[in-house]
Amino acid sequence: MRSDVIFQYSPWWIVACLLVGAVYAVAMYQPLPYLTRPGLAGTNGGLVGSFDKRTTYGLAALRFVVVSLLCFLLLNPLIRSLRTLTEKPKVVLAVDNSESVAAAGRPALNRTLAGLQAIRQQLIAKGLDVSVRTFGDTITNEGDPDLTQIPFTQRTTDLSGLLSGVRSDYEGRNLTDVVLVSDGIFNQGVSPTFGQYPFAVQTVGLGDTIPKRDIQLKGIVANRIAYLGNQFPVQAEIVSNGFQGQSATVVLRQNGKELGRQVLRFGKNDTFNQLTFQTTATQKGVQHYVVDVLPQPGEFSLRNNRQDVYLDVIDGKEKVLLLALTPHPDVKALRNLLEKNQNYEVDVRILTGGQPGAAEPAAAGGTSATDKAYDLLILHQLPDNSGIGNDLIKKYLAKNTPVLFVLGNQSAMGAFNTTNPVMQVSTQSNQSDKVTGVFNPDFKQLNLDPAKLELLSKLPPMGVPYGDFRVQPGSDVVLWQQVGSVRTTKPLLAINVTAPRKTAVLAGEGLWAWRLEEYALTDKQEVVDELMQKVIQLISVKEDRRKLRVYPIRNEFVAGEKVIFETELYNDIYERLYDKPVRLDISDEKGISRSYNYTPTAANSRFEISRLPQGAYRFRATVSTAGKAEVSAGQFVVRDQQLEALNTTADHGLLRQLAQQTGGQFYSANRIDDLVRNLTAAPRPARLTSTEEMNEIINWRWLFFVVLTLATIEWGLRKFYGGY
Repeated sequence: MRSDVIFQYSPWWIVACLLVGAVYAVAMYQPLPYLTRPGLAGTNGGLVGSFDKRTTYGLAALRFVVVSLLCFLLLNPLIRSLRTLTEKPKVVLAVDNSESVAAAGRPALNRTLAGLQAIRQQLIAKGLDVSVRTFGDTITNEGDPDLTQIPFTQRTTDLSGLLSGVRSDYEGRNLTDVVLVSDGIFNQGVSPTFGQYPFAVQTVGLGDTIPKRDIQLKGIVANRIAYLGNQFPVQAEIVSNGFQGQSATVVLRQNGKELGRQVLRFGKNDTFNQLTFQTTATQKGVQHYVVDVLPQPGEFSLRNNRQDVYLDVIDGKEKVLLLALTPHPDVKALRNLLEKNQNYEVDVRILTGGQPGAAEPAAAGGTSATDKAYDLLILHQLPDNSGIGNDLIKKYLAKNTPVLFVLGNQSAMGAFNTTNPVMQVSTQSNQSDKVTGVFNPDFKQLNLDPAKLELLSKLPPMGVPYGDFRVQPGSDVVLWQQVGSVRTTKPLLAINVTAPRKTAVLAGEGLWAWRLEEYALTDKQEVVDELMQKVIQLISVKEDRRKLRVYPIRNEFVAGEKVIFETELYNDIYERLYDKPVRLDISDEKGISRSYNYTPTAANSRFEISRLPQGAYRFRATVSTAGKAEVSAGQFVVRDQQLEALNTTADHGLLRQLAQQTGGQFYSANRIDDLVRNLTAAPRPARLTSTEEMNEIINWRWLFFVVLTLATIEWGLRKFYGGY
């Protein structure tokens, strides 16, 4: 390290500092003339005492040094330090420790790893800094790690992520080469050949590039949700190699019970086949199905002959009653956008030609419509001026069923005003207005894109009642009315989710024309449908008023990762509670139960469970608060991904391409000695890194103690010899 002194002022000021110190010392210690008369003791500078000549010079020198040094520090000089570090060239051995690498046999793999161990020692002896990286772990060059003990148990392979991690961790360091030891198979992330790396990738190919004689269940295509009592398909995709002209049996099972069996015959040139099972959902909840290809003689691996399927079977769809006064194109538009969501089951009832007090419409099967429980009620032009269906409407409104009112020219404003908590409309009969919709940017309850909703200005105007509109307390406006180019403060679409009955109002008719015009402009029907679907979902969603809510952060987990539960506990006024012991019981498909106890806190309300095997699980959480037991239950799935078993044929072509792109070379497992020669033959000089630092001398603490020590010595000597 080299250091230099830098002055912020002219160095000639040092002479001035020395002069100040000298003048101060002479003034303090020279003899005064009137004190040197005969008969007076020897004195120096008014400091009464008996100093000899040597002591006087010594004290003056100390005073000179102290004063000169203090003056010098007032100049605030700087010290520039230049530090030079020598960084040895670095090499990273990146080992693919996934399951597919060990598929060819551990003895051959151990021979390769033993060679890599020798390579590591030779590179270190040549002056290189060598470290080892694997998926999920980093083995540094501290000590002497045994590469032959690396467990090849990783269930996925992300070669791009491995190399990107090395690039990130060694950024700015003298990394010259990465030796990638792999079979070239990746099943996560992108191909490593798409990356840009500032180092040469030397690749060592493992595994067998010759396709094995095998049958693989490549994938399963099935619904994630099925409805109780409905049939659903399970499609199996099967790949074969070496079984041309032969056949295999594929079986579908649930809980050990065989649900279906099909025989698949492989053609002479066919390697990809599909077959479909049709089965019926007979039980609610998450159901576990297994598709299995029965083993054939001579198969390379049986691990890829089976896959698991998990379906959530629900008890039924959300039921919607669309009740309209007369046939209208808006009725069909509403039905079409609702039926886009498979969770909705829509019943349409039209009241036509009736008189006040007419009989209510009949539902399917001859039962009364009010005998069927609905989750949402849509009233199109109801209540109406003639009073048709008033009795039926009252029955539904008495149940606090969420309602969407769609106003039209037959709507009775008086009855409407008394039955909805959203808005009040004062109109003159038989008068209407033509308006378009403008999105209210202050509406935040739904995640709507204002840029997309600008399309509304290009859509045909709706017919709305002409009059005064007054938004009720607790209501939020989604769309304002715009007449021509003038934006008004009258609501076109508004909702109220705070009232006992959640309600929305579309204050006009012409939704059908909006959908048609959007299709004409964009060849899609997305913006209007998404707007109405989200409004309907907001008012129809069932509010969760449970005081204890325990739920997994996802519905599905991968075998080997932690299952994480979130816990929420509330008191009677729904304030969050903590520090209450929770008991969590988990049971799998076989009835095996596991119990856990934990206490959520304000700092951590989550609970983690490790090493759950694959399967469908049900859980039940209980906690006691205010002398009452609160319960929360649910289900989740742990899925076993057999990604490493789906492809066991090594891809050395990818490794060759990667090495060529980065300036490296490809080596087979029996040529790793050539790798050492090539790595050590090319000159890889160490890198010198210099850093410069600027420090103020006045900040040196030790210098303060030096000045203090000198001043103390001077003062002490002067006192010792009788001066003052």
